[in-house]
Amino acid sequence: MPCLFAVFALLTPRLLIVFLWFFTTWFQGIFTSLLWPILGVIFLPTTLLWYSAVHHWFGGQWSLWPIVGLVVALLIDISPAGGRRRPKPA
Repeated sequence: MPCLFAVFALLTPRLLIVFLWFFTTWFQGIFTSLLWPILGVIFLPTTLLWYSAVHHWFGGQWSLWPIVGLVVALLIDISPAGGRRRPKPA
């Protein structure tokens, strides 16, 4: 079951955030303002999920593996969706 949530989070992070927001208490107490989660959903949804996971699973301690996960989440969020394509040789 956790693997299915991981795949679901990578494919559709915004839907997972909405599900967690309305049906669980996953984000409760993590953010002091509603502005940061809204900006996270719009611009960096995978990073928002990882940030909240660090607060739940690692107790908010930013050691090596949470930082590695943060870098991976940022790369997922800012990478181009289409990828780079080389022109076909003539």
